[in-house]
Amino acid sequence: MTQPNREEFRGRTALVTGAGKGIGRVLVERLVARGAQVVALSRSAADLASLQAETGCRTIAADLADIDGTLAALRRDAPAIDLLVNNAGITHLAPFTETTQAAFEAVMAVNVIAPMRISQFVARRLIDAKQGGAIVNVSSIAADVGIVDHTAYCASKGALDAMTRVMAVELGPHGIRTNSVNPVVTLTPMAVLAWSDPVKAGPMRSRIPMGRFVQPQEVADAVCYLLGDGAAMINGVCLAVDGGFRAA
Repeated sequence: MTQPNREEFRGRTALVTGAGKGIGRVLVERLVARGAQVVALSRSAADLASLQAETGCRTIAADLADIDGTLAALRRDAPAIDLLVNNAGITHLAPFTETTQAAFEAVMAVNVIAPMRISQFVARRLIDAKQGGAIVNVSSIAADVGIVDHTAYCASKGALDAMTRVMAVELGPHGIRTNSVNPVVTLTPMAVLAWSDPVKAGPMRSRIPMGRFVQPQEVADAVCYLLGDGAAMINGVCLAVDGGFRAA
């Protein structure tokens, strides 16, 4: 395994949402190992406490469903941010005909509106400081593929990808790059809940040429690449991390 460059993000501060579990937690570990100062945001104070003990990161406990409260906490407690990862996400599993407006709006609030508002907060600060930066939105192949029982989730990730492209076009002239990563099923606690049924998981896994689902660390490594200087001219890309799912 290639050892991380412990100086790659030295002198930079990264904000990671949804940092308590899954991809976000691994990402905090990866960024700290590469020299970044990390602000980890999660609604679970217990998850944040253990993460801080393990990595030394700064923490902010906030629920993205209350985006105004979250932004108030960021204004109060967050330092200047160079790198942003909008990782937090929720899902609601129901057939299309049984998906309620309330559930749809709840998913959109966390998966789309919160990334928009937090990105605006970070981008305005960077622009005012005349400083470049990088934003990565954690999306999904669900942005492009219809998945049974995932009406709200698929819609939210399609919207997130569209917003990523607009952000890239508008923020790029300010030296702020925006990209997304789009994994296939990733074995996070949320995905295990959604894909625990072998009857459901089998057909999806069989469509992946690599023959397995994605591990959180594989998504985290792709995010680190897009945040880093090696991706200096990558802007507006929706990077599939899917083992060839969309190529098959």
